[in-house]
Amino acid sequence: MKQLLVHCSRNITQSALVEDGKLTEFSVERSESSSLVGNFYKGRVVNVLPGMQAAFVDIGLPKNAFLYVDDVLHPHLDKQPKVKPPIADLLKVGDERIVQVMKEPLGGKGARVTTHFSLPGRSLVYMPYADYVGVSKKIEHEQERVRLKHMAEELRKPGEGVILRTNAEGESADSLAKDLDELRGIWEGIVEAAETAAPPSELHRDFGLVQRLIRDVFTPDTEELIIDDEHAFRHARSFLLKTASGLEDRLRLYRDPVALYDKFGINEQLEKAFQHRIWLESGGYLVWDQTEALTVIDVNTGKFTGTVDLEETVFRTNAEAAVEIARLLRLRDVGGIVIVDFIDMETERHRDEVVRQLEAAMKRDRTKCQVLGWTRLGLLELTRKKARANVESFFYETCVSCKGKGKIFIR
Repeated sequence: MKQLLVHCSRNITQSALVEDGKLTEFSVERSESSSLVGNFYKGRVVNVLPGMQAAFVDIGLPKNAFLYVDDVLHPHLDKQPKVKPPIADLLKVGDERIVQVMKEPLGGKGARVTTHFSLPGRSLVYMPYADYVGVSKKIEHEQERVRLKHMAEELRKPGEGVILRTNAEGESADSLAKDLDELRGIWEGIVEAAETAAPPSELHRDFGLVQRLIRDVFTPDTEELIIDDEHAFRHARSFLLKTASGLEDRLRLYRDPVALYDKFGINEQLEKAFQHRIWLESGGYLVWDQTEALTVIDVNTGKFTGTVDLEETVFRTNAEAAVEIARLLRLRDVGGIVIVDFIDMETERHRDEVVRQLEAAMKRDRTKCQVLGWTRLGLLELTRKKARANVESFFYETCVSCKGKGKIFIR
């Protein structure tokens, strides 16, 4: 059972995705600093760095945005040159370009931008210059994949690119055409606005959190979307009727005097999920450490002693930990390099099964994840794409005394 729970207060909107009673995704957006990812700007190149194959672009934010050479070349890999040209051959100081934010400013870094434009709809993603058709890997039936790809090829204009999202499964050609036409119209509006706008200027802003949830997360297998604010509820209903007619009956306004997140145990689950030590149901536990370069997770048997032998106890703890780690990476919205120190296993079969269970659990994650494999020291390496500030940064700040070390110098 999947439920989406949205809590709105004066300056903040929070969303929680619950699957079979467990919190699996959590998002926060402050009204005064809404997400920049997906927004389009007309920017001006202010610096070209040949040694980094990149440029800095002024898009009107406090820090200039970063544009890498790969994001200037053609979005279709087959149409890119085999040898990358120098960035100085592609961009000059003073050049004006339409760019799209692909990664928010994080820490001391500015936003990362691209010219590989994409506009997501409910059923498909429109890419004005990509010149290819793709189908979500989550659509597994080959016959349906072929049908969707054929329809998209018929609908797109020369040079355009289209990716069929998971929601496209079972959709008619008319439905896809409607989605595509709407996105194409948004792109034409962006281009038209750019013709007269003086850089730096915002050309197009992506939807707010609630609309993005309906577009990206509220799928037919989601049983309920519960919102505790009447204004947000009305906007959500209007957006649902426009983009996913037929699902509006699953939308519910929450009126109970008990706070929504207390009623569904969200606050309690959040508190447990962000601890340094996280207990597993078996009695084992994870130790979770975040550094600037990577995330390190240590798996321990803890109170779990098993009933058969040591190898079986270790395997069962690691298998349970693998599923929980996949959930927590998604919930905490961890990005970048992740190293997992599973308990040493003697048999290769058990090691393979732990990886299989981790990868299977990660398939639910909308963010791209990749398991790279075991290191020579027996650690498991994986990566997860990063686009926005993680949830933890909204609720916790670094201790002024220990600066995040967890220790204070004794004089």
